Amino acid sequence: MNTDLAAALAPVLRDLSATCAVRPVVREEHDAQIGELVMLYEADGSGAGLVARYGAEGAELTADFADQAQDWAVEALCAQERPAVWPECPTHPDAHPLEAGVVRGAAVWSCPRTRRVVAPVGELGAVR
Repeated sequence: MNTDLAAALAPVLRDLSATCAVRPVVREEHDAQIGELVMLYEADGSGAGLVARYGAEGAELTADFADQAQDWAVEALCAQERPAVWPECPTHPDAHPLEAGVVRGAAVWSCPRTRRVVAPVGELGAVR
């Protein structure tokens, strides 16, 4: 995997590992039309690809990967009959997930209701 993709993906994988009940099997793959992509697989073999948006780099790429990983996590949690909310908003538990985005040049998780930044991507579950 190229270093830019690996650097953008690392914080997302930290968040999944720290706070998601389902752990992905991560594989790098190549698609003739898309090019390089990262696949997140469940234990049953189902999975989803994380695709770098054309021109995205740095914080934008990390936020894009976080958004796509969130879609994978919600589906994986649902398939295991677990609450399908990841990452859960600490201000509104059992209501909605956080939203990935870029604020002041950093990839962050925010509450979609209040827009309050909860944590940088990569730091969910970190002791503060």
